[in-house]
Amino acid sequence: MVARHDLTTDPRLQEDLLQARRGTAFFARKLNELSDEELDGGTLLPGWTRRHIVAHVGYNARAIARLIEWACTGLETPMYSSPEARGEEIQFGATLSPIALRNLFDHSAVHLSVEWRDLPDADWSNQVRTAQGRTVPASETAWMRTREVWMHAVDLDNGATFNDIPAPVLERLLKDITSAWRTRGSDTGLLIKVTGTAENGTDLTFGDTSAADPTIVTGPLPAVVEWAAGRGSSGVAAAGPDARAGEVPAAPMWI
Repeated sequence: MVARHDLTTDPRLQEDLLQARRGTAFFARKLNELSDEELDGGTLLPGWTRRHIVAHVGYNARAIARLIEWACTGLETPMYSSPEARGEEIQFGATLSPIALRNLFDHSAVHLSVEWRDLPDADWSNQVRTAQGRTVPASETAWMRTREVWMHAVDLDNGATFNDIPAPVLERLLKDITSAWRTRGSDTGLLIKVTGTAENGTDLTFGDTSAADPTIVTGPLPAVVEWAAGRGSSGVAAAGPDARAGEVPAAPMWI
């Protein structure tokens, strides 16, 4: 008999899957609020219409489902055959009719959820490879999807903001971004302080904590993540060498 609930019994993984599914539901709500004509509208991502974002999120679900298949069978099934193929797929998807584009999102999301549901505990630690070439356990796919759906729901530019994203997702996303900066060495002299999150009154701190005279960017968690992700600087302030007249510098690239 087909399982009616997730086979995994790991509480942490169950919570991660729940967060990914909640993000998918939130993206679906913001998508469904758009008329077919509004799918042609612009987004927060330069050069992409809403059609491109919906196609990307739909094909991303299919790609992650391939990783779960890999973890289940042991047969290598990459997310994409090449970066070029991934880009071509998105461009093609953006040309689909509105009903086909919406079906792509709906069906791919259900398919991925079922693949997650039916993967037993023993297979979640099996190693797969991301589109960026990182080798990770299959359990990482829950976070990979969480990041996509929550952020791109905002990118649809249909009223969603970083304030709608749950704090645990925002914190993990900020850790991802600042870790990418550190790996590339692009955070030198840059310190990020998140206000109003710690119960003991201590701000969360990321970035180059060893800098003698850092440029310090501060603000509440949603605003700092919005800035760090390159989506805007509203709600953050900056001081230091790179903050001329208090102007907030652009965040380093992270992907």
